Amino acid sequence: MSWMKAYESRVTTAKEAIRKGVKSGDRIFLTGNCSVPKVLLEALVKRAPELENIEICHALTIGSSDYVAPEMEGHIRANSLFIGPNVRQAVQEGRADFTPVLLSEFTLLFKENILPLDVAFVHLSPPDEHGFCSYGIETGLTKTPAESARIIIAELNENMPRCLGDSFIHVSRLDYIVPVDYDLMELPMSEGGLSDVHAKIGQHIAELIPDGATMQMGIGAIPDAVLNFLQDKRDLGVHTELFSDSVIDMVEAGVITNARKTLNPGKITAGFMIGTNRIYEWAHDNPLIELRRSEYINDPFIIAQNYRQVAINSAIEVDLTGQVCADSIGPKLYSGVGGQLDFIYGASRSEGGVPIIALPATARGGTVSRIAPMLKQGAGVVTSRYHVHYIVTEYGVANLYGKTIRQRAQELINIAAPQFRDELTHAAKELNYI
Repeated sequence: MSWMKAYESRVTTAKEAIRKGVKSGDRIFLTGNCSVPKVLLEALVKRAPELENIEICHALTIGSSDYVAPEMEGHIRANSLFIGPNVRQAVQEGRADFTPVLLSEFTLLFKENILPLDVAFVHLSPPDEHGFCSYGIETGLTKTPAESARIIIAELNENMPRCLGDSFIHVSRLDYIVPVDYDLMELPMSEGGLSDVHAKIGQHIAELIPDGATMQMGIGAIPDAVLNFLQDKRDLGVHTELFSDSVIDMVEAGVITNARKTLNPGKITAGFMIGTNRIYEWAHDNPLIELRRSEYINDPFIIAQNYRQVAINSAIEVDLTGQVCADSIGPKLYSGVGGQLDFIYGASRSEGGVPIIALPATARGGTVSRIAPMLKQGAGVVTSRYHVHYIVTEYGVANLYGKTIRQRAQELINIAAPQFRDELTHAAKELNYI
């Protein structure tokens, strides 16, 4: 095998790869989600006292947050393009940065040198007989940034599945190779089982989904809950930025066949997976799955070409005009836009498309309505009142598209928690909405 010599010459330890490949002032791309290369990250944190002004760019990362600890200040600073729980406090305290960006444009920031990359940390499967490694469970957000970096430092993990699609890099492109052997991180979508609220929301959404639809499922318990109520559907397809374990059951039940997809028929097309070892093992060398770059998967004009594209995304709060906040609690930055606007807009332009925002009607144990007269001061509008179509809570479905503000306010009051409806009606009158 002609590539073996190149491979062997680049194998090293994480400590040596960081010592040789990373210098002060570098901007590093860190592959994320459940694919975080934790051995490389640990080695970087250990060396951090010797380095200054390292910037780490990433989306959601699962696992250790040592790299955003207060003692990293001046050495490492995170630039999160989607805020996860492990970096949320650091962002809110001003010790880490947040860059707002659509998921469809995430990778382009690096490709177009808006954020030029010195180094990419990636997490790959071992090479096949031709010397190609797969990006595995995180392809969409990683492949383009890796190709845009001057130096690629790769963990090669025996436990990383070989995922098919636009998901490969040859060992000759890797500058430093660090063999590792540890289980990938897991993140079940609905830990603790399905709540009654999520079940009711899932049932309402399922009623909106026609046979032959192509599905996008955002992150969290609600999209996962929907899959429990689709057993009577036929020939569903999947085009989504991410999917999780529940998809396996739908494939095995014959509900997801991808047979009626207009783009990539017969394939589950996605950017990455978040889940447990069950989905990782199932995805290994599975020709049903085609992982693609996020600039393709999340492009609204690609999404719109799918027949009956369904988009299911969640929110923090919705105001009575239909503005959707999903990235902050007032001015406190909480997460990011993710793929919400990409898929809401793409689905709205799809023939027979169904763009859905779903959320529980209340928060804080039922003491706060998430249908609000106005968004909190400083709240971010992720899906505008001009893009919104369906809003779903456990109390029903509001179809806002083509509706006046008066009609929208009434529709949203009707799906708010009953104990808040009088209060919302009073506020709507005060605002001259009704």
